[in-house]
Amino acid sequence: MGGLLLATTEAFGEVNDIYPSAEAVWRVLAAVALGAIVGVEREVNDQPAGLRTHLTVALGAAVFGVISTLGFSEFVTDQRAVNVQFDVTRVASNVVVGIGFLGAGMIFRAGSKVRNLTTAASLWVTAAIGLAAGVGDIGIAVVATAALLFALMILRVPRDAIRSRFTRGSSHVSIRVAGVEPAREVLDAVGALDGITITAVGWGKVDGDVVLDLTVEARPQSRPEHQLAPIAARSDVVSLQTDVFLRAELPEEE
Repeated sequence: MGGLLLATTEAFGEVNDIYPSAEAVWRVLAAVALGAIVGVEREVNDQPAGLRTHLTVALGAAVFGVISTLGFSEFVTDQRAVNVQFDVTRVASNVVVGIGFLGAGMIFRAGSKVRNLTTAASLWVTAAIGLAAGVGDIGIAVVATAALLFALMILRVPRDAIRSRFTRGSSHVSIRVAGVEPAREVLDAVGALDGITITAVGWGKVDGDVVLDLTVEARPQSRPEHQLAPIAARSDVVSLQTDVFLRAELPEEE
């Protein structure tokens, strides 16, 4: 067996090492651990890219980093002899481009909102962390991981406070009304509510009833489902639903 491995090594030469160096293994393991830490945070918060995705992104970037710094060392002598340049930084730049496509696939638009921007950004930073570990900068990889966790976990508290105090909340409202004329009256009544602004209106019909699909914005520190309670109490409103269920189908009066 030893003779076979020796023959194989001689066949490949110094370009490909069968046994990875301890330095390369340490870099890859460090990248995997740091990527897993970020992935756990995303997994706990039920994000579409979780533990496995972040771990594999960090692993892949680390392997590219190891290859770019340790995998081309055998060319140094030839480079000096024939004056041929090997730009290993191209590996890192292509990692950035490649992870950009992966992150773009995570982002999608849902109505007026853009989803998964933070998860896509965390993938991008995780790739940078893996690449830093792969080229041997373990310290900066650890610092970057700590900074990313700070942004994802600790900054959530002031973000929620800012949103609750200063951001106008947006909600989708579906109102089923018995008839066309009552639907117009209900639409006017919603527009007249204090602190409610209608930003989009859609109409539809179901079994003779009119369904109003509205997008509304409410003032900060208010809840649209509470402000819409007078609308739900109207006799011509069959049902009213928001992002939070407000009133179900009402039974017919005897």
